[in-house]
Amino acid sequence: MKYLVSKPNKTLVGSIILPSSKSIANRALIIHALSNSPFPIGNLSDSDDTRVMQQVFNSNSNHFDIGHAGTAMRFLTAFLSKIVGEWIITGSDRMKQRPIGILVDALNKLGAKIEYLENDGFPPLKIYGSHLKGCVLELDGSVSSQYISALLMIAPTLEDGLTLRLKNKIMSRSYIEMTLKLMEQFGVTHVWKGNEIRISEQKYIARQFSVEADWSGASYWYEMAVLAEEVDLELIGLTTDSLQGDSVLASWFEKLGIQTEKTEKGSRLTKNGQALPKFLQLDFIENPDVAQTFAVLCVMKQIPFHFTGLETLKIKETNRIAALQDELAKFGAKIDEPTHGELKWDGTFPVEKQTVPEIETYHDHRMAMAFAPACQTFGSLAILDPMVVTKSYPGFWDDLKKVGFVVESNEQ
Repeated sequence: MKYLVSKPNKTLVGSIILPSSKSIANRALIIHALSNSPFPIGNLSDSDDTRVMQQVFNSNSNHFDIGHAGTAMRFLTAFLSKIVGEWIITGSDRMKQRPIGILVDALNKLGAKIEYLENDGFPPLKIYGSHLKGCVLELDGSVSSQYISALLMIAPTLEDGLTLRLKNKIMSRSYIEMTLKLMEQFGVTHVWKGNEIRISEQKYIARQFSVEADWSGASYWYEMAVLAEEVDLELIGLTTDSLQGDSVLASWFEKLGIQTEKTEKGSRLTKNGQALPKFLQLDFIENPDVAQTFAVLCVMKQIPFHFTGLETLKIKETNRIAALQDELAKFGAKIDEPTHGELKWDGTFPVEKQTVPEIETYHDHRMAMAFAPACQTFGSLAILDPMVVTKSYPGFWDDLKKVGFVVESNEQ
């Protein structure tokens, strides 16, 4: 299936109820289970990733297939390693290519027994859940922050707690901070000094909790706002007082001409009259999930850019560096990778443009959502495998229609 997407006018006016944050929802589900909480979690995400997590917690089986859900794979591997029993966790073909050896090695040092069922260092896994004892673990801070968050969430339940010493540059620090802030809301304290995070053995305190709206999902609406000429858009549930590191988008987009104003129900986006920059330099080390949004936006607005901090993009749902290069070439842009973790564009269009680009999504929800707004500037385009958005934002296409986008299904 593919969707043909277009926008007949240059306005972006209306009100959108954003999905809740799957990053917070997935962490809350783990903490909820570890605290034996009797309270239901409010405003849980209806994304594929969160539904997969819920299915595992509600399952009577010991064999779990989590599909493309990378967060679920990392968090559940750590969680199941301390739940007595034998567990098998597997996923899609792409999931079997995403490394997990660093996390498995760390858990085995804590007393876990985890085996690889196919290729060393990759899912599927067989986990023999048992009593775990904490220690001092050294971990490369430049790896996926989800490994670190997975270990931190089980840390207070380990005998003697856990000390993590992070070597090298810490990637996605804001996601580690989100995890620790969320744990604090459930009564768990920590000490973070320099490169060392210490969590003593302690109990989670069950409490009522509701998940806030998703800032990563909001990024596509900010992108649309920049591409539109007239903007008056309310994003329901979006607050700048957020646990999410991506809330920095409000200040980033202010420099791209978009004003964020707090309302009773969320945030209102309008144009602030500021001219677009002639060159954009951003470091995504804390916010890798919005890199695709900015790459597409800059090409559409002809803003040369140099992005850094993208080291983890190659081990996401797809190799996002290669995917961006391939798909932006369909609009005429040649995106360079000067060195590992960087993307650069000189603002020129040396490649022949496609009349109606067909965007491959590579099983990656963010490819679909970052590229769809490009139709506001470029004209009609096609999104292949469009329902990949259900991973984080199931209502994305319906929400586009609410503000005047035309989304037509075209079976292949």
